[in-house]
Formats: sequence, C-alpha cells, structure tokens
Amino acid sequence: MLYNEAMLRAFYAAYTAKVQAARHAVGRPLTYAEKVLFAHATTLPPHGGWKRGSDYALFHPDRVCMQDATAQMAILQFMNAGRSTSAVPATVHCDHLIQAYRGAEADLEKACQTNREVYNFLQSASARYGFGFWAPGAGIIHQVVLENYAFPGGMMVGTDSHTPNAGGLGMAAIGVGGADAVDVMVGTPWELKVPRLIGVRLRGRMSGWTSPKDVILALAGRLTVKVCTNAIMEYVGEGTATLSATGKATICNMGAEVGATTSMFPFDGHTASFLEATGRAAVAAWAQGVAADLCADPEVEAEPQRFYDEVIEIDLAALQPHVNGPFTPDAACTVADMPQRVQAEGFPTAVEAVLIGSCTNSSYQDMARAASVVKAMRAEGHALQAQLIVCPGAALIRATAERDGLLQTFREAGAVIMTNACGPCIGQWKRETDDPLRRNSIVTSFNRNFAKRADGNPNTHAFITSPEVAVGYAFTGTLLEHPSFTPSWQTVLPQGDALPVKGYAAEAAEVEALLPPLQQEPDSTVQVVIEPDSERLQRLAPFAPWDGHDFTRLPLLIKVQGKCTTDHISMAGPWLRYRGHLQNISRNMLLGALNAFTGTTGTVTDALTGQDVEVWQAAADYRDAGTGSIIVAEDNYGEGSSREHAAMEPRYLGVRVVLAKSFARIHETNLKKQGVLALTFAQPADYDLVRNGDTLSVACSTLQPGCPVTVTLHHADGSTESILAQHTYNEAQIAWFKAGSALGAMQA
Repeated sequence: MLYNEAMLRAFYAAYTAKVQAARHAVGRPLTYAEKVLFAHATTLPPHGGWKRGSDYALFHPDRVCMQDATAQMAILQFMNAGRSTSAVPATVHCDHLIQAYRGAEADLEKACQTNREVYNFLQSASARYGFGFWAPGAGIIHQVVLENYAFPGGMMVGTDSHTPNAGGLGMAAIGVGGADAVDVMVGTPWELKVPRLIGVRLRGRMSGWTSPKDVILALAGRLTVKVCTNAIMEYVGEGTATLSATGKATICNMGAEVGATTSMFPFDGHTASFLEATGRAAVAAWAQGVAADLCADPEVEAEPQRFYDEVIEIDLAALQPHVNGPFTPDAACTVADMPQRVQAEGFPTAVEAVLIGSCTNSSYQDMARAASVVKAMRAEGHALQAQLIVCPGAALIRATAERDGLLQTFREAGAVIMTNACGPCIGQWKRETDDPLRRNSIVTSFNRNFAKRADGNPNTHAFITSPEVAVGYAFTGTLLEHPSFTPSWQTVLPQGDALPVKGYAAEAAEVEALLPPLQQEPDSTVQVVIEPDSERLQRLAPFAPWDGHDFTRLPLLIKVQGKCTTDHISMAGPWLRYRGHLQNISRNMLLGALNAFTGTTGTVTDALTGQDVEVWQAAADYRDAGTGSIIVAEDNYGEGSSREHAAMEPRYLGVRVVLAKSFARIHETNLKKQGVLALTFAQPADYDLVRNGDTLSVACSTLQPGCPVTVTLHHADGSTESILAQHTYNEAQIAWFKAGSALGAMQA
C-alpha cells in the first residue's frame, strides 16, 4: 500500500460535512468541481460562491507530485524555504530525462549514467525531506499517480501541465510551477483564481474506431487552445459512465491543450473498478460511502445551463475518429476528412513514424486496442510501412502487457519498445533520419505537436490521434488511407478490455524493484548532493526585491510574433540536462520565438553593441548594464508546459516586464511568482504601436488591484506614445512583486 491510509480515511470521514457546509453557505446546488474546491478551501465561500474568473481563493491541496525535470527547481526553491519536511505527501518521478533511442534496456542504462548527478540529487533530497522517490524506469508521473495516489474528491498540484490526468478518477489535479508547489509543501494556503466552469455533457456510447481520445480532440477543434483558460471542464451526463477510468484520464490529460485549469469526471463504477484493480479497494469503499457528493447535485445534472458558465453537448455515438495537427493540437480533423485536407494544404503524405504511449495514452486498454489492430492487420498479410515506437506509461503497464503478450505482438511486427518514460513526447527522441530538416509526417498518440517538439526538426508535421488509429496509419504508411474509412482496408475493428482480465501484474519483479519506500520519513542527517562545480545543478540565490521606482526606458528585448509557447521560451530536448542550473539553462531563452521585426527566430539586435545576438545574450547585456528589459508578445503567451524555467530565465536575465495581448494561466502565475510584472494590452491593437528600437517606461510605483498601468513608448525618432496596460494582481501578488518573488515574500 503506497497511499496514506490514515489521511484518506480522515478525508472521506469529513468530506460530506464540508460539502454540506459549502452548499449551505453558497445557497444553491453545487457542481462536482465546486464540491471538491470548496471542500479544500481555507474558508467557506460567500453566498452565491466566489466570482468565477476574477476572484482569488485559498486552498489546502492534499498532495504534490513532481517530475524530474521540474522537481529540480522546485526542490531548490523548497530548500531556500528552510523547512525540514513537506506539509503534505509529495512524490518525485524520474521520467523526463530518459532519451528514446535504441530501446528500453539500452536507453535506461544510458540515462542512469548520463543523469546520475541529477538522480542522486533528487534521491538525496527525497530522503532528507521525506518525498516518495520513483526511480528511472518506474514510469511517467501521471500514469504512476493514477495507479497509486489519485483519489475521488481529492485535490493535488503537480509541476507538470498534464497533472489534470488524475481528473479521470475525479480529482481536482492542477498543473503548477515549482513555486506554487513550494507553497503547498511548506503548508501555506495555495492561491488560485476561482475558475469558470464549463460543463461538457456526454450522451450515448462510442463504438468502432472511436475512443475517448476523440472526445478531447474534437473539443480542441471547437474550443481552440485558449478558450478554457482559467476554467474547469467538468464532464456530466449519462455518457460519462460508458467510459473507462483510464479513458477519462486521457480526456482530462489533454484538457491542458485547451487551457483548462483542470478537468474532472464524477465517481462511478469504472472508477471503483480501477481503484480495486490497482490495490485500493479500501479507497473505493470509502468513496462509495460518499458517492452522492462525488458528482454534481441532481439539480445541476437536470439543468446544467443554470450552473455552468457554458455547456457543450457531445453525442458519443456520433463522434468520429480524429487526427489533429500539425503544429498545434487544436487543428482538428476527422480521419475520414484527412485526405482532402492533406491535398488542400500540401502536407507530406507519407507517414514515416508512428509513436504510441506516453502519459496520454498508455493504459492497458490503449495497448490492448492498438495490439489488436497490429495482430489483425498482420493476419491479413499486411506489414508495417512506417517505423513503430511503443512507449509504455509505467512499469505496471509494461509488466502486464508483457505477461499478456501485447508487447510481443508489437515486437513481432517490428516495433521498438522504449523505456517507461516521456521520451519522444517531450523532445527526448534521438531520431535517425537522412536529413534533420526534411519535411515529413509522423503520427502519435501524444498530447502536443508543436514544431520541433518530438525530434527537433521544425519541418516534422506531427499529427495527434488515438493509439489504435495511429497504428492503422503505420500499416497504410500514408495520411491518404486508413483502415477506418478506406474500403480495401475495412476489415478490422480495435478491441481491448478496460482492465486486464488476469489483473495487473503488480507482483512482477520489475514492478516491485521500482517501488519507493512505503512511508519515507524525513532524515535531516542526509546531505543533499550538489557538487559545487556542477554544470547541471546550481543552488539558487534569491532574486532582489523591487526598488520601489517606476521602470524607466526599459530596452525592448524582443517583440514576439505569433504563437509563443513555453517550448519557444525555454525549449526542452537537449536543454533538459540544465533544468537544475538556472544560469546554464537561461542560454536557451526565447530561442524559438519569432522576432516580429526581422522574421528570424531566436535572435535580436543588441542595442548596446549593435550586433545581432541570441535573445538571452542581449538580455544579459541589458541586465549587466543595470537597465533590465521588457518582452512584448501576442495572445496566449506561455501556452503549453507548466515549466517555470520559462519565467525564471527572464527573471534571472533581468527582464522586468512581459507585456502581452493575453497569457496562458500557468505561465502568468509563474511570472508573478518569480517577480516579473505580467501586463496585458488594454487595447490589443496597441501591440502594433511598438516599434523596433523602442524603450518602454512602466508606471508601476502605484500598482494597485484593478487599476491599469500606464506604459510609455519611447520611439527611436524621439516621439512618444502612452498606452494603458491591464493586470490581474491582487494585494498578495503585489507583495510578491515587491519582495522580488513569492518565495522572497514568504521569507520576509
């Protein structure tokens, strides 16, 4: 038993009373998301509830989870907080730093050698502070959390944007930056803007090639990547009960791609069955005892339009298989319509590689349905026409799939089985091609498909779909044909059990060997391992507090044009090795950003030297000259991963302000936490007023909640223009800014 039995028993014993008190305080029926949020709030909500989308509230989450790339910076900040242990259970998962290349055995051995320094740091810190430590090979953070820690009605923060995966078990699981995780681990109330609520009503039952992945792929096409910013997607309706627990997790996982704070499904029989199958029968029984409050109130189910800010209807029976992309997860298209789209937009037609698994789609059911397609296609005499790579999500899935012959089915077809890790999904794929810049198409069951994300090639057209649909493309070898719609191929339908008939192989030696200590107590005698001359780990120095003066004539570092995700701001891939070393990783800042004035990527003209340099170098020059700088950007700046490095790097390099048309939720919070002033144009069209060579003054000395800030543009020709900028800072967040960071305010 890995979960904290005493904590969970106490949680469920108190849960119903907390929900009843919140319902009474609000004075109306509650949605499921509201029940979970209110049950974790530090104070009862006011009558009618907090104002969604604008009010801030304080919460006490139950858990923290951290993956190895982001855990480094989170733990380094936690060490500066001066605490001896985490106030809530916390776990560290070694999944991001393992490169996918030759196959599981060789790649894992290589990763353990290459990353030994980082793994020693994470393991020693876990021992000192009492974190659960999941070693390399144990699995991807979200799959491991789903199998061991997620529970209905709970609340968790995780230092990864796909933490909402646990919403498949009815948990309010929210992706955050490391500084937010530190808040929770030190025991201070955690602040969150109260999300809007989007109800997604599911009816009917899907069949054939359609899978839960298609629910979120279709929604991404309808909602785009930013519509659900500062919103929770809550699934309701009779259709929810037709989906497996892991299928629901897939949907919640990719809710991050439409900007959702989190996504949640109600408790049902599938939830209970999964808990029981993964050794948590007691949790299932406790949840069953409060099941009436692990879903929306009946009045909400009957009239959802009264209680949600928006309601979306989806008929599962009418839903078709989708394949989204390239370059953005919201470019939705049905598989049947893809040939027409390919020809109209000139995509490379040949599918060169198919990759399945990752945190999004690596359940037993995913593997079983994909393997059934492989077996049926080969029985009909077909062979793979594209490279097939399989990435199991966790040791438990791998051992079970191995026992039941699923992995052997893939191997016999010619597939390569990679380590239980993120690998190609996050740029950790060492792909061998004849030309690293050649235009080509790949199909994956992952969650993101930004340029360069999989293999570093900006011309790789990556398409996202379900594992079974992806495998279909591996056999046709072209985006123009697929077994789901091409008459000559329509001889097979995917099949696979939601849970293994023989149960999970939980007692397999390779599973048992990777389990962390059941209840690891903190040990203050353990020394956290950081070599003083390390190139990968660096102790953090606190950021200096604000001097109390307006920012005057900040040089314009870069005016970013178009989409700018956290991959553009702080790319992963080879840079993952520096996630624990702020100075070194800062050399990747904005290397993927498009300069609006020059059309080049990652370079600007340094106003001090007149030379064209990488963005980070110009920022460092402005910092060292004592002026700092400002970034100007467009919509949804900081979309994608939760990586707080995208906020810490600008802060370290002296960026004082980011002025954008709008921000992605996590990135805006990360900027605030690190003391960077996050502002938005009051009039988005004012973005066009910013010229090459501008300096900008920001009147921040009178920063107050709800009051706009004046920004003065000083043009190179001597003229000036004044515009207004908005912000979402409250009093506590202004204190973070004044103290130089949220951690600085905490220490003060």
